[in-house]
Amino acid sequence: MSRRLGFALLGALVLAAVIVPYTLLRHVQAWYGSLLFWLLVGVAVVLLNLLVTAAFKEK
Repeated sequence: MSRRLGFALLGALVLAAVIVPYTLLRHVQAWYGSLLFWLLVGVAVVLLNLLVTAAFKEK
């Protein structure tokens, strides 16, 4: 995966973490709807960070 694509996906995940709970999950009355979404996005961000930064090496 290229760095540019990885960082673009990270940016999209961060935007989704802000936008989705306040738009698509707005009518979910239970608090755990947003919590589950944020948990899944958090795991995805960590895994994507591992993939993107795996190629970083010290010279």
